[in-house]
Amino acid sequence: MDKQAIEKHIVGILEAIGEDPNREGLRETPQRVAEMLEEMLEGIAYSNHEIAEMFGKTFDYRSNGESAIVMKDITVFSYCEHHMALMYDMKVNVAYIPRGKVLGLSKIARMCDMAAKRLQLQEKLGEDIAEIIAEASGSEDVGVAISGCHSCMTARGIRNSSSKTVTTTYRGKFKTDSELKDLLKFN
Repeated sequence: MDKQAIEKHIVGILEAIGEDPNREGLRETPQRVAEMLEEMLEGIAYSNHEIAEMFGKTFDYRSNGESAIVMKDITVFSYCEHHMALMYDMKVNVAYIPRGKVLGLSKIARMCDMAAKRLQLQEKLGEDIAEIIAEASGSEDVGVAISGCHSCMTARGIRNSSSKTVTTTYRGKFKTDSELKDLLKFN
Protein backbone atom coordinates (compact mmCIF):
# COMPACT_ATOMS: atom_id res chain seq x y z
CA MET A 1 0.00 0.00 0.00
CA ASP A 2 1.39 3.40 -0.98
CA LYS A 3 0.85 5.44 2.18
CA GLN A 4 2.51 8.56 0.78
CA ALA A 5 0.10 8.61 -2.16
CA ILE A 6 -2.84 8.16 0.22
CA GLU A 7 -1.64 11.09 2.34
CA LYS A 8 -1.33 13.30 -0.75
CA HIS A 9 -4.84 12.40 -1.89
CA ILE A 10 -6.34 12.96 1.57
CA VAL A 11 -4.88 16.48 1.54
CA GLY A 12 -6.59 16.95 -1.84
CA ILE A 13 -9.91 15.63 -0.51
CA LEU A 14 -9.73 17.94 2.51
CA GLU A 15 -9.10 20.90 0.21
CA ALA A 16 -11.85 19.80 -2.19
CA ILE A 17 -14.46 19.79 0.59
CA GLY A 18 -13.41 23.26 1.69
CA GLU A 19 -11.25 22.36 4.69
CA ASP A 20 -7.79 23.67 5.50
CA PRO A 21 -5.47 20.66 5.85
CA ASN A 22 -3.04 22.86 7.81
CA ARG A 23 -5.45 23.74 10.60
CA GLU A 24 -4.77 22.30 14.06
CA GLY A 25 -7.20 19.37 14.01
CA LEU A 26 -6.34 18.24 10.48
CA ARG A 27 -2.52 18.54 10.26
CA GLU A 28 -1.90 14.87 11.02
CA THR A 29 -5.13 13.56 9.47
CA PRO A 30 -3.55 12.47 6.15
CA GLN A 31 -1.00 10.28 7.99
CA ARG A 32 -3.67 8.90 10.32
CA VAL A 33 -5.95 8.02 7.41
CA ALA A 34 -3.09 6.30 5.56
CA GLU A 35 -2.24 4.23 8.64
CA MET A 36 -5.91 3.42 9.21
CA LEU A 37 -6.39 2.25 5.62
CA GLU A 38 -3.24 0.12 5.76
CA GLU A 39 -4.62 -1.65 8.85
CA MET A 40 -8.29 -1.88 7.86
CA LEU A 41 -7.64 -2.99 4.25
CA GLU A 42 -4.80 -5.38 5.06
CA GLY A 43 -6.57 -8.25 3.30
CA ILE A 44 -6.08 -6.62 -0.11
CA ALA A 45 -2.45 -7.74 0.04
CA TYR A 46 -3.38 -11.44 0.20
CA SER A 47 -5.16 -13.87 -2.10
CA ASN A 48 -7.66 -16.35 -0.71
CA HIS A 49 -5.04 -19.05 -1.18
CA GLU A 50 -2.50 -17.07 0.87
CA ILE A 51 -5.04 -16.52 3.65
CA ALA A 52 -5.81 -20.26 3.71
CA GLU A 53 -2.10 -21.00 4.00
CA MET A 54 -1.51 -18.28 6.61
CA PHE A 55 -4.26 -19.45 8.97
CA GLY A 56 -4.73 -23.06 7.85
CA LYS A 57 -3.56 -24.75 11.07
CA THR A 58 -5.34 -28.10 11.28
CA PHE A 59 -5.51 -31.04 13.65
CA ASP A 60 -6.20 -34.68 12.79
CA TYR A 61 -9.81 -35.62 13.35
CA ARG A 62 -11.50 -38.91 12.58
CA SER A 63 -15.26 -39.01 12.46
CA ASN A 64 -18.10 -40.82 10.78
CA GLY A 65 -18.25 -38.06 8.16
CA GLU A 66 -21.55 -36.71 9.47
CA SER A 67 -20.18 -34.28 12.07
CA ALA A 68 -20.27 -30.55 11.36
CA ILE A 69 -18.15 -27.86 12.95
CA VAL A 70 -20.10 -24.62 13.42
CA MET A 71 -18.83 -21.20 14.55
CA LYS A 72 -21.37 -18.45 14.96
CA ASP A 73 -21.35 -14.71 15.48
CA ILE A 74 -17.81 -14.07 14.27
CA THR A 75 -17.62 -10.27 14.24
CA VAL A 76 -16.06 -8.55 11.23
CA PHE A 77 -16.37 -5.27 9.39
CA SER A 78 -15.57 -4.38 5.82
CA TYR A 79 -15.92 -1.61 3.28
CA CYS A 80 -18.36 -1.56 0.39
CA GLU A 81 -16.44 -1.45 -2.86
CA HIS A 82 -19.08 0.77 -4.44
CA HIS A 83 -18.96 3.67 -1.95
CA MET A 84 -16.04 2.72 0.29
CA ALA A 85 -18.67 2.93 3.03
CA LEU A 86 -18.42 0.90 6.22
CA MET A 87 -20.22 -2.43 6.44
CA TYR A 88 -20.71 -2.90 10.19
CA ASP A 89 -22.44 -5.00 12.85
CA MET A 90 -21.47 -7.92 10.64
CA LYS A 91 -21.80 -11.41 12.05
CA VAL A 92 -20.43 -14.41 10.18
CA ASN A 93 -21.64 -17.97 10.78
CA VAL A 94 -19.39 -20.68 9.32
CA ALA A 95 -19.96 -24.44 9.18
CA TYR A 96 -18.05 -27.26 7.52
CA ILE A 97 -17.93 -31.02 7.57
CA PRO A 98 -14.41 -32.15 8.47
CA ARG A 99 -12.62 -34.61 6.22
CA GLY A 100 -9.86 -36.08 8.39
CA LYS A 101 -8.79 -32.78 9.92
CA VAL A 102 -10.27 -29.77 11.71
CA LEU A 103 -9.21 -26.16 11.68
CA GLY A 104 -8.07 -24.34 14.79
CA LEU A 105 -11.11 -22.37 15.97
CA SER A 106 -9.28 -19.05 16.25
CA LYS A 107 -8.00 -19.59 12.71
CA ILE A 108 -11.56 -19.63 11.35
CA ALA A 109 -12.19 -16.22 12.90
CA ARG A 110 -8.86 -14.94 11.56
CA MET A 111 -9.73 -16.14 8.05
CA CYS A 112 -13.06 -14.32 8.19
CA ASP A 113 -11.42 -11.16 9.51
CA MET A 114 -8.68 -11.08 6.86
CA ALA A 115 -11.11 -11.74 4.01
CA ALA A 116 -13.25 -8.85 5.27
CA LYS A 117 -10.30 -6.43 5.28
CA ARG A 118 -10.79 -5.64 1.61
CA LEU A 119 -13.04 -3.46 -0.47
CA GLN A 120 -15.86 -5.99 -0.71
CA LEU A 121 -19.40 -6.92 -1.51
CA GLN A 122 -21.05 -8.89 1.27
CA GLU A 123 -21.99 -11.59 -1.25
CA LYS A 124 -18.35 -11.88 -2.40
CA LEU A 125 -17.12 -11.92 1.19
CA GLY A 126 -19.21 -15.05 1.85
CA GLU A 127 -17.79 -16.72 -1.26
CA ASP A 128 -14.24 -15.76 -0.27
CA ILE A 129 -14.66 -17.16 3.24
CA ALA A 130 -16.16 -20.40 1.89
CA GLU A 131 -13.28 -20.78 -0.56
CA ILE A 132 -10.67 -20.16 2.15
CA ILE A 133 -12.33 -22.57 4.63
CA ALA A 134 -12.67 -25.24 1.93
CA GLU A 135 -9.01 -25.01 0.97
CA ALA A 136 -7.69 -24.86 4.52
CA SER A 137 -9.93 -27.67 5.84
CA GLY A 138 -9.76 -29.93 2.80
CA SER A 139 -13.57 -30.14 2.74
CA GLU A 140 -15.88 -28.87 0.01
CA ASP A 141 -18.82 -29.13 2.41
CA VAL A 142 -18.86 -25.53 3.66
CA GLY A 143 -21.60 -23.03 4.47
CA VAL A 144 -21.29 -19.34 5.30
CA ALA A 145 -24.01 -16.90 6.38
CA ILE A 146 -23.38 -13.19 6.93
CA SER A 147 -25.65 -10.58 8.46
CA GLY A 148 -24.63 -6.94 8.42
CA CYS A 149 -25.49 -3.28 8.13
CA HIS A 150 -24.23 -1.12 5.30
CA SER A 151 -23.63 2.57 5.93
CA CYS A 152 -24.26 3.20 2.22
CA MET A 153 -27.88 2.28 3.14
CA THR A 154 -28.09 3.48 6.74
CA ALA A 155 -26.14 6.77 6.78
CA ARG A 156 -26.67 8.05 3.22
CA GLY A 157 -29.02 7.50 0.31
CA ILE A 158 -32.25 6.01 1.65
CA ARG A 159 -30.99 6.34 5.27
CA ASN A 160 -32.84 3.25 6.39
CA SER A 161 -31.10 2.81 9.73
CA SER A 162 -32.72 -0.50 10.67
CA SER A 163 -31.96 -2.44 7.48
CA LYS A 164 -29.75 -5.52 7.60
CA THR A 165 -28.48 -7.61 4.73
CA VAL A 166 -28.21 -11.40 5.02
CA THR A 167 -26.26 -13.45 2.49
CA THR A 168 -25.55 -17.17 2.31
CA THR A 169 -22.97 -19.23 0.47
CA TYR A 170 -23.32 -23.00 0.22
CA ARG A 171 -20.82 -25.55 -1.09
CA GLY A 172 -21.00 -29.31 -1.31
CA LYS A 173 -23.63 -30.93 0.94
CA PHE A 174 -24.75 -27.51 2.20
CA LYS A 175 -26.31 -26.83 -1.22
CA THR A 176 -28.96 -29.51 -0.83
CA ASP A 177 -29.21 -30.43 2.86
CA SER A 178 -31.71 -28.20 4.68
CA GLU A 179 -30.57 -29.47 8.09
CA LEU A 180 -27.04 -28.27 7.34
CA LYS A 181 -28.38 -24.91 6.15
CA ASP A 182 -30.30 -24.60 9.43
CA LEU A 183 -26.98 -24.73 11.32
CA LEU A 184 -26.13 -21.34 9.82
CA LYS A 185 -29.27 -19.51 10.90
CA PHE A 186 -28.93 -16.40 13.03
CA ASN A 187 -30.47 -16.49 16.52
